[in-house]
Order: sequence, then structure tokens, then C-alpha cells
Amino acid sequence: MAKIAFIGAGSFLFTRALVNDLLTFPRLRDATVALMDIDRERLFYIKQAVERIIREGKYPARVMATLSRQQALEGADAVICTILAGDVDAWQYDITIPKRFGVDINIGDTRSVSGVFRALRTIPVMLAICRDIERLCPRAILLNYTNPMAMLCRAMQSQTKAQVTGLCHSVQGTAGMLAGWIGAKADQVDYVCAGINHQAWFLKFEWRGRDAYPRIRKAILANKKIRNAEQVRNEMFLHLDYYVTESSGHNSEYNWWFRKRPDLIEKYCTHGTNWNPGRYAYILTDYQRRKSTWRKVIRRWLDDPKPLDLKRGHEYATSIINARMGGETLEFNGNVPNTGIIPNLPAGCCVEVPVFADRQGFRPVYVGALPPQLAALNNASIAVEEMAVAAALTGDPRKVFHAIAYDPLSAAVLSLNEIKRMVQTMLNKNKAHLPQFKRLKID
Repeated sequence: MAKIAFIGAGSFLFTRALVNDLLTFPRLRDATVALMDIDRERLFYIKQAVERIIREGKYPARVMATLSRQQALEGADAVICTILAGDVDAWQYDITIPKRFGVDINIGDTRSVSGVFRALRTIPVMLAICRDIERLCPRAILLNYTNPMAMLCRAMQSQTKAQVTGLCHSVQGTAGMLAGWIGAKADQVDYVCAGINHQAWFLKFEWRGRDAYPRIRKAILANKKIRNAEQVRNEMFLHLDYYVTESSGHNSEYNWWFRKRPDLIEKYCTHGTNWNPGRYAYILTDYQRRKSTWRKVIRRWLDDPKPLDLKRGHEYATSIINARMGGETLEFNGNVPNTGIIPNLPAGCCVEVPVFADRQGFRPVYVGALPPQLAALNNASIAVEEMAVAAALTGDPRKVFHAIAYDPLSAAVLSLNEIKRMVQTMLNKNKAHLPQFKRLKID
């Protein structure tokens, strides 16, 4: 009987969906689902939700809820992590302080100045989780959904022995979107996607055995609705020749091209029609709204008399766990160390590439060198990530400054001295969440 631990289980919608999927596998239907969160109220609600899924599915599964991470991890076969270190109350300053200095941020959880500070707060917590895994369930696999994905995975994979990979929706989500644009179904296209998290590239995208990129280019140029759906990513594709994963809102923050002037923000980051169109603080505003209404949303779901739809969804995590427990081998895109998989990206950095999961664990697939225009953008992001991880591990504030000095979005609008002042302001504001820093002043 498998034991699956959810760390940060109070992420109600996500945990609920993953448990629903998990129990649809015959090998996992009798699993022990261990729910852990530091928020007692959220833990109470998610336990009720899982109990309802077990009851309506007539599963022989068992659920436990605990505030103790060690109790949840003891003897686990797999761990799913969806934490937020510092909550929205800390995260908001990652967005509002840069805005005062002229850096306009849309999402702020993965890269740029906001992603770096989220990593500084989160890396110590993730390393503590891994240390517990090493001690309490050393054979368990850790599936991380927490952002900033690449920086967290880089820290965990370089500093611990935990079997870690990071999972993201962007590859399968983008593949389905592109398929729809050319009139294909998602299961009719074949692709190879590789690079780094949120900035991976569809190196091959085929429909019926033929290159589908000419069809995609034609659809973007001919169809205004498609062109407006992903304004930033479509612009990148038309100029760089390969389609990038993750939304336009995210990718607008990862380079020099779209958010450095008001006219460019107006043109590319305001009127898109897909998820998070790019306007300032979109996700922060959404989180703050949800924070005030989450109890009502949860109670509505728990009290809904309509039977649950227990059909399996499309998340990778549960299929990976099933493969690990002896089920069908799964190919997915995961975040792993670069052991020569992509030769023109730095050795050891975190790359997002095709991976096979089976009873033995994770087996990444060799990809080869990226086209130079793609490697150039990836390498710029990786340089920032490597310096940010080093800063988090050493507690050196000057390393934080150096990381953000090379952030494309910050450097596009600020001088070095202005970046230094911004970073110092943010370090001071994050004092309570940076215990690894013995001092915060940038020398």
C-alpha cells in the first residue's frame, strides 16, 4: 500500500485534483494520502475534500492530516510539494517595490527580480524538506510544483540526495494550444521540447509526420484572434523561429524586449486574450482576491450535492507515481540536472527535457545542442539563476545584487546603482524571511 505525502496540501484546488487522479490508478486506489500544511484551517478543509473523493469513489484509501512534516513524510513512497514560503503578504513586495523603481512585473514568481527573491525565501525550506526525505523516506521521489522551479530544483539537486524533479503544466498546455491552432487534436501531434522551465522550446512539432511550424506561422499571421491570444510568445516565435513554453505574461518578464517602455507594455502586455494577458501585478491581484474568498469557494464545493466527476485529469504527477510503483512507464517533461543533455547550456544547471519515469526513478533523454538564438536566451536566464542559488546558499547579499544586475528586465530599465538600491530595499523588507543571511547590507 503506497503512501503519498502532500507538503503544502492546503493548496485546495490543486491537491484535490491530484488526489482525485491518484486514486484512479488500480495500484494506488488503496494508498495512504498524508496531507501536511502549516495552516490548520486549510488542512481541515482539504481533509474533508479528500474524504469526500474517497467516499464517492468507494476507494479503500486512507487519509491523514497533520501539521508535522516529519509525520507526513515517514515511510512515504512519493512526495508532492506545493508550498508558498512567506505567503502573499511577503510576495506582494517582490512586485510593488520593483514598480517604484520602474520595473513593471506581471506575475513575479519564476524569474526576474521577483523570482530571485521568492527563491531566497523558499530554498532554505525546500532543502529542509529534502533533508527530512533523506532521513525518513530516502527511496521516495519528490515531485515539485513550487516556483521558482528551476532555482529550487537546482538547489535541491545540487545539495541533497533526494530524487527530485520539477513539474509544470506549460509543455502539455502549449502543445495542446498549438495543435488547436492548426486544427489538430492534442494526441495527434508529436514534439520534442527542451530548454529550461518556462523557457523551453518546441524543437520539433509535427502533425501526421510532417513539420507543423509552417501551419502555425500561417495561422498566427492570418488569424487575428490567434495572433492576439499570445502576443508576446507569437512575436518571439516569428523572430526566433521556435515556439516557447509558458504564457505571454510570464515570458514578457524573462527578456529585454517587451516591458521596458510604456508604449511596448501597451502594445504587447495589455490586450492579450489568453491567460494573464500581461498587465501589471495580474497574479498578485488575483491571489489577493482569492485570499478573501477561498473559504466561500471551498464550502460551496464541499456542500455541492451533485456527485463528483472522478474522471482522471492530465497532470503528470500521478502517472509518474504510478510508474514508480510499477505501473506503465511514462514519458514527461521534467526538470533535471544538465548532465550533458543539452551541451550548449551549463553543466549541472536545471534543464527541462523529456524524461522517462519507471520503477528505477527518472531517466532523462539526451537532446543535443539548442539553436544558438535559443541557447543565448536560456543562458542569460541560467546565469541569473546560478547566482541567485549561490546567494541563497551562502547568505551573501552582494551575490543577490549580482544576480539581479544581470536580470534582463531590471537591466533594461535601471542602472547598476539603481538596481543596487532596489535590491537593498527588498533585502531589508524580507529580513524576517531570510534567516540564512547574517547581514543584509550590500557591500
